[in-house]
Amino acid sequence: MIHIGIVNPKDVTNVGSALRAIGCFQADGLFYTGTRYDRAMRYCTDTQRAAANVPVQNVEDILAAVPEGAALVCVELVVGATPLSEFEHPLNAFYVFGPEDGSVPQAIVDAADAVVYVPTIGCLNLAASVNVVLYDRTSKLGLPDDANDRDDLIRRSRDNRNRLRLK
Repeated sequence: MIHIGIVNPKDVTNVGSALRAIGCFQADGLFYTGTRYDRAMRYCTDTQRAAANVPVQNVEDILAAVPEGAALVCVELVVGATPLSEFEHPLNAFYVFGPEDGSVPQAIVDAADAVVYVPTIGCLNLAASVNVVLYDRTSKLGLPDDANDRDDLIRRSRDNRNRLRLK
């Protein structure tokens, strides 16, 4: 199981792009705190409509939303954190990201089973971070069992205008 938590997201386009990543990488749900996203949802950039297939829930407290048995993994620039490239993803994970204009609260970092960071110069935006973490997880653990046929995965993933073939 893979769940994403976002603390008080500010930018609805980032949440929409995070939802697209959730759909592409087959995560199981999104929890978020705060009200800024709710006020701007009509501008959402969830172009694959993942929110129609994946639970999206506003919660008071991210820590109370951690699914049973899930490892809490904070993704944040914290001194002493593990670089994502060295991180071993748990099978059942709840990845928590901070807002675009802030950080994951200290109480969540303190409760985390792991704290990882994406090694970059400067910080990525929220949606980019979600994409990178979910890609890293997929590159290390693979997609769910129903996505193992590579050509079938490509056919299901590309849009209807892409008919390219290898010679």
